[in-house]
Amino acid sequence: MASAPLRLLAHDDGDLAVISAALQDALSKIGDITWEPSAKRLTLAFNRYRWEAGGKGKGGERVRSALQLAHVQSVQARKLRRDAKGAVVELLSISFEAGAAPGGTILFNFAGGGDLRAEVECIDAILADVSEPWRTSRTPGHDV
Repeated sequence: MASAPLRLLAHDDGDLAVISAALQDALSKIGDITWEPSAKRLTLAFNRYRWEAGGKGKGGERVRSALQLAHVQSVQARKLRRDAKGAVVELLSISFEAGAAPGGTILFNFAGGGDLRAEVECIDAILADVSEPWRTSRTPGHDV
């Protein structure tokens, strides 16, 4: 029996850590990252590995998910080629660096050393699964 779609809200760094864990090893294309300065909104679409589905050994499931941040003042990218819209990136983690309360920087760390920094007035994020899950034969792994 399939579990319900994941829906998570984050309003502090503890909540954001839960979203980071849910998105570990998620895949995205550069073209699926959208910054809307006038709306102060950053949206990232991912193919998220469903760790909560318990897939081990011979694979598991992925699902299309979207993460949206509100109250974003600016966005900076490092080692991410914005002109390579089809380039695939793998998310390792999301963290928060406090600034003038309640604001700070939300940092997305990608495999290969790329990162995305979003300066925010406060943490206001939502993660939602937006498709049905599909089977994958590849389980993400990391060298220790």
